[in-house]
Amino acid sequence: MTEDNRPDGGQAIVELLRRNGVDRVFTVPGESFLPVLDALHDAPDIALVVCRQEGGASMMAEAYAKTTGRPGVCFVTRGPGSANALAGLHVAAQDSTPLLIFIGQVPRNFQQREAWQEIDVGALFGSVAKWATDIQEAARLPEYFSRAFSTARSGRPGPVVLGLPEDLLYERIEPVQVGPAPISQGYPAPQAMTRLREMLAEARRPLAIFGGSGWSAEARQQLQRFAETQGLPVATAFRRQDRFDNGHPNYAGDAGLGMNPELAKLIDEADLLIAVGTRLGDITTRHYELVKVPKPGQKLIHIHPDPHEPGRVRVPDLAICAAVQGFAEAAAGFESSDISAERQSWLARARESRVAWQQPTELLGPVQLGEIVAWLGRRLPPEAVISNGAGNYTLWVHRFYPFRGWGSQLAPTSGSMGYGLPAAIAAKLAQPSRPAVCFAGDGCFQMTCQELATAMQYGANVIVIVVNNGSYGSIRMHQDKHYPGRRYGTDLVNPDMVALAQAYGAGATRVERTEAFAEAFEQALAADRPYLIELVLDPAILRP
Repeated sequence: MTEDNRPDGGQAIVELLRRNGVDRVFTVPGESFLPVLDALHDAPDIALVVCRQEGGASMMAEAYAKTTGRPGVCFVTRGPGSANALAGLHVAAQDSTPLLIFIGQVPRNFQQREAWQEIDVGALFGSVAKWATDIQEAARLPEYFSRAFSTARSGRPGPVVLGLPEDLLYERIEPVQVGPAPISQGYPAPQAMTRLREMLAEARRPLAIFGGSGWSAEARQQLQRFAETQGLPVATAFRRQDRFDNGHPNYAGDAGLGMNPELAKLIDEADLLIAVGTRLGDITTRHYELVKVPKPGQKLIHIHPDPHEPGRVRVPDLAICAAVQGFAEAAAGFESSDISAERQSWLARARESRVAWQQPTELLGPVQLGEIVAWLGRRLPPEAVISNGAGNYTLWVHRFYPFRGWGSQLAPTSGSMGYGLPAAIAAKLAQPSRPAVCFAGDGCFQMTCQELATAMQYGANVIVIVVNNGSYGSIRMHQDKHYPGRRYGTDLVNPDMVALAQAYGAGATRVERTEAFAEAFEQALAADRPYLIELVLDPAILRP
């Protein structure tokens, strides 16, 4: 505190973070927000995680929000620092994750002069964030922070960006008086739930698709009971597989990349779709072909927390504006209904096609990735966290790993490469007792591999499985399809992954045969440090 006992801007910000339940901040430090760093020095209840690149910091903050259910917080500097952070911001936008990014900005009297590293926060981030602006008065910090936390969490959650002019952080203001920011959540109208009940009773081949954000373990359990009482097959939207127990008899599979053709048929043949939380985006609907635009061939009930989402792309038969948790509470009250023989057959068909699809496929070569992923599903407890970035290797993870526990999947619906390692680190820091396993391709891993240093520094003992095929495999697959015989720009000359990990202080080993994986993984689990397992895969193998 200063001589007159009034806090400066940095101290006020830390107090506002504290009052909104923030217990961890991710950053790459910058001289543009030194008063905040100094205030965090005196805040033992708020852990500071110093990352190696702002993209990794923003991805960690985003994944931390998914893991804890509270907004993630990231501080970066202006110019190149904020540009780097845009990677994680875009993940938060498309994944509907509450994320707060604070940018140390140039002093107010320098603004609009193109000062060193100056940016226009609104122009750079406005199309991605729910709200992006500069704060111009230190006295309004409580107002802006309250609005930021409320905006990030209310309705459809998402990212907020606030610019903090450097000189503002040194100003003194009155002590913070506000409490935690309120959260606005919608609940379904009774008339809407009555109509849903009627439409469900009339349906012969209903199917639910669960996705989106704003879930909780309780909401998942309530909606699982809803599916059981109504005899309802449930598919999960792209990279939202932990919204439903993948071993449950009602689970129909994931509507994502490399979708089971039989699941695609189920979606197409359904006479009623109940979409809960999901936007029904292009990946989940196979580029809008399975659920047509603007009028689907199926009857559609669309439940979403954003009132503008149902009807934005498709015309639903019933639109319900409600948060997932609000809808789950209402749906949990549905009584068991008599399930017709036709509905029972429909549910059995969904279950059988999913079980068959989850059987590992056999590939050329000594490393059978499907067998390895399926073995991990048996070896790891339901609460284990599995993360990934983007690339063809994810097709094996999503198809063969059974996501059983709530919060067990951290995967970017935005398709961001490099996400897996920062996400696993964040999950391990948030809940150290849960195993955290990151899958990454060789190209994906190298986009954020420097965050191994962050894992080492903070004791985040994650396990990283690098699927190394010496190429940007996903791009190669599309290149082969559109320009056969003309591969170009997709080959990679990689470092020695084992030596690279060891240089950071992590344990590491290379696996070139399926039979050697189990022993390597047990060593990784027993290690008292981060551990990398390199799987060497033939570059010709591009899909299960």
